[in-house]
Amino acid sequence: MAPCLPSGERRVSKNDKKIATRRMTLKTVAEVLNVSTATISNAFNRPDQLSAALREHILQECERLGYNGPNPAARSLRTGATGIVGVMLAERLAYNFRDGCATEFLQGVSEVLDDARINMLLMPGRDDFYQLQSLESIPDRYIVYGPPRDIGVINRIESQRKPVVTVDFSLPNHLSLNVDNYGGAKQAAKHVFSKMGAGPVAVIGLRLISSDYVGRIKDRALLDPIMSISRQRLEAYRDAAAEVGIEINGDQVWNTHESNWADGVKAAREALSATPRPQALFCMSDQLALAALSVARDLNIKVPDQLRIIGFDDIPEARRSHPAVTTVYQPSIEKGRLAAMMVLHPDRYESRVLPTQLHIRETG
Repeated sequence: MAPCLPSGERRVSKNDKKIATRRMTLKTVAEVLNVSTATISNAFNRPDQLSAALREHILQECERLGYNGPNPAARSLRTGATGIVGVMLAERLAYNFRDGCATEFLQGVSEVLDDARINMLLMPGRDDFYQLQSLESIPDRYIVYGPPRDIGVINRIESQRKPVVTVDFSLPNHLSLNVDNYGGAKQAAKHVFSKMGAGPVAVIGLRLISSDYVGRIKDRALLDPIMSISRQRLEAYRDAAAEVGIEINGDQVWNTHESNWADGVKAAREALSATPRPQALFCMSDQLALAALSVARDLNIKVPDQLRIIGFDDIPEARRSHPAVTTVYQPSIEKGRLAAMMVLHPDRYESRVLPTQLHIRETG
């Protein structure tokens, strides 16, 4: 093998000027320095493989040529190991930092990944984020938190043939982690009916349909229960109502696009303006329940004497509210921890359904 280029000061030759206009890659730098690509790579990544003098010389020449070392992303894609877990979110990224349940879940995931020295890549579950990008090729494995709005994203992930754990929904041939949405919702509804009898009720739902519509669902097509935890909760409310001889039809169910204050206020105001006025609101998140509580105050409706409000999730705000919200507790932080452990060690786990628990407080 020919010796390396000499070190020290040198004139800028015509050849140097040609080199400066070339895009510096590992291969082109090796050609210029007349060494192997392995030698260049070792200078950056495995210094023990070279003498100190040779390594220092190569690093100096690389700096002169404007080459900063092998691309770690490209190297990771070649080796198939990035040390990154992709957490795909059902909605846009910002939503998950506003939603208390989502932030608790991500807290749990982060705790386990921190301990394992593993990085996390947050990924929105919408096709339009991937038209000109290939983010789905970067992670070693995936946690899919809630069914993505665009099913094409799931197909892109599955084509990678990497470990996948789905949370709050299930996919064939993949580990899944769910909570007992049906059982928790039915327990809450049965509690309400035991207190108020067979009175009129309304449901403030969350993403029960495929569109972003906020309002009564009426006869709109509902999402499949397998892909929708909200649909599972709705079926539980309806079954509990049927046991006391009443029906919850589409005119008594409101859809919201997000678990946020604005959607909750709009839906609750419409529901509480209906005739007959509901004696109970079954809200599919604590955020929606807190919004409904504010509407009840505005309309001078006494809670719980004239209106019972039930939430779901048991976020800290529900406990701190006055009156405190009666809600269904789900272990969001523990769910995040377990999802992370499942995706890091899929051979040690099976699909799981975590229990929920009704926490009776002042609104119910």
